[in-house]
Amino acid sequence: MAEITLEKIDKVYGDGTHAVRSLDLTIGDGEFMVFVGPSGCGKTTALRMIAGLEEITDGELRIGGEVVNDLPAKDRDIAMVFQNYALYPHMSVRENMAFGLRLRRVAKPVVTERVDHAARILDLVEQLERKPRALSGGQRQRVAMGRAIVREPQAFLMDEPLSNLDAKLRVQMRAEIARVQRDLAVTTVYVTHDQSEAMTLGDRVCVMRGGVLQQVASPEVIYDRPVNLFVAGFIGSPAMNLLKGTVERRGGQFAVQLGELELTLDAAQVAARPALAGYVGRELAVGIRPEDVEDAAVAHGPDGGRLTATVDIRENLGSDVFLHLDLPAAAVSSDAVREALETTSDERRRMTFVARVDRASRAREGERIELAVDTRRLHFFDVETGVAIPEQQARVLQPTDR
Repeated sequence: MAEITLEKIDKVYGDGTHAVRSLDLTIGDGEFMVFVGPSGCGKTTALRMIAGLEEITDGELRIGGEVVNDLPAKDRDIAMVFQNYALYPHMSVRENMAFGLRLRRVAKPVVTERVDHAARILDLVEQLERKPRALSGGQRQRVAMGRAIVREPQAFLMDEPLSNLDAKLRVQMRAEIARVQRDLAVTTVYVTHDQSEAMTLGDRVCVMRGGVLQQVASPEVIYDRPVNLFVAGFIGSPAMNLLKGTVERRGGQFAVQLGELELTLDAAQVAARPALAGYVGRELAVGIRPEDVEDAAVAHGPDGGRLTATVDIRENLGSDVFLHLDLPAAAVSSDAVREALETTSDERRRMTFVARVDRASRAREGERIELAVDTRRLHFFDVETGVAIPEQQARVLQPTDR
């Protein structure tokens, strides 16, 4: 195992494309780190620089305390798992898993012992003599993982290894990868565009956009305290509802005006975010997670703020019910939000608002309903900088802070 440190890493291609910008990151010994972001955000380029498959333009990369900028990939003692498996079709599972060791002239008894051990970990014992064509997609991916495991490397690097599998198999393989990594406790860097994979697999998640690290933290922190509009819109399924609002003072209380609607903020929330007082009369972005909204007719939680909306679509998924609602409020329109939501739609006066409600809700399409909002769970962002207004922030973010 090894700690991996990226210090002000840059990657600029010959055509001037700046794929990764000043990336500072330390991946702990035995940690499972997931890089996530939309296509072209630089996550795969960062992985390939760690692997030695891409040259580093600037900065320093250390693996196990050793600077490896100029060290060839074959000498970095890492193992990669690719999305296309890269198995030799004429070789058996055993031969595929053993191939790298034999190239390194590892003793035959050691090869046999390592392959058998990896096969037991991955439940491949009965497939060892089969050829890849006789295996399912999930089994082929486990063979690719086995080939990495037998190397006993300092680190595993995985580049979207589940992207070629169907949805059900991806869920199964996510659990398999998490179990194997936990059992082996090997430093692992995993790249995906799927935020569900990132949130379920990683000890920490590294969110990237345009080659720039946006936030790195545990999945819980990323979800509960996104640092900017991009992370807020990208992490979560369904995505966070992001609305334009203004803070208003109502006597001794504060409220946030959302178009034709209004939510009262409790005193504790305003006290925890002193910077909100500086937004009185100013526009800001308000984030509401779908699960923090309930059909008021069946709400059992604390009596938070109330909104009225018209049900556009009701999605009944069995365990979950999602209501898509027409709300008289404006959605936040910014490059960061559009990129996060992968949409290029123009700002609208009214917006589609998603609520994840109790199965007991009887709300139907075309019906006007009242929504109960847990105002304690609201998120606030400066619309000019896109930066979150966090709890205990001592001052208001200014445009010059960008």
